[in-house]
Amino acid sequence: MSENKELTVQDTRTELDTVINIVYLTPENSEFGKLNEFLTLKTKLKAESGEIEEKEFQRIYLHRAFPFDMPSDYISVLDKDKKEIGLIKSIEDFDTDTAALLRKELERKYYSPVISKIHSIKERYGYSYWVVDTDAGKMNFTLQDTFRSILRAGAERIFIIDMDGNRYEIPDLTKLDFNSYKKIELYL
Repeated sequence: MSENKELTVQDTRTELDTVINIVYLTPENSEFGKLNEFLTLKTKLKAESGEIEEKEFQRIYLHRAFPFDMPSDYISVLDKDKKEIGLIKSIEDFDTDTAALLRKELERKYYSPVISKIHSIKERYGYSYWVVDTDAGKMNFTLQDTFRSILRAGAERIFIIDMDGNRYEIPDLTKLDFNSYKKIELYL
């Protein structure tokens, strides 16, 4: 028999707690605001010394951990250097005004025009050129690797990422008109 101690579930949890230090931002320890069109944060968090430390961040960024499935939950809050400050479990935990402020910032970051009709898709030299109608009007964009640029997010929902990093959404493929569906069907 080996002399190595077998880890119990409790030992593993304790070990993970020392490696992964998740800081949750809650209404009790965080105050979000806006300054010159940038999202700001004031926090009261426990420092490594164990004492409560107040910090102020003049510019923060929000990043969804599960952007397609849980758009209001598990929001990573990053400082200006893109280092994680903490995690919001749910925007719904905050008061109405703060939740609206956070939602607006996420909508700005993750803005994706919704495609309602595909007029044409033309391929040339490894690129595909799209002409579509969206909720923001008629748009043209280019995909470099069409098959890799179309992401499924469920059975009927897809996202298209153009070569400039812009995102477009088709929330339900079954709601496209017949001709639009035929144009995109080859890539699905």
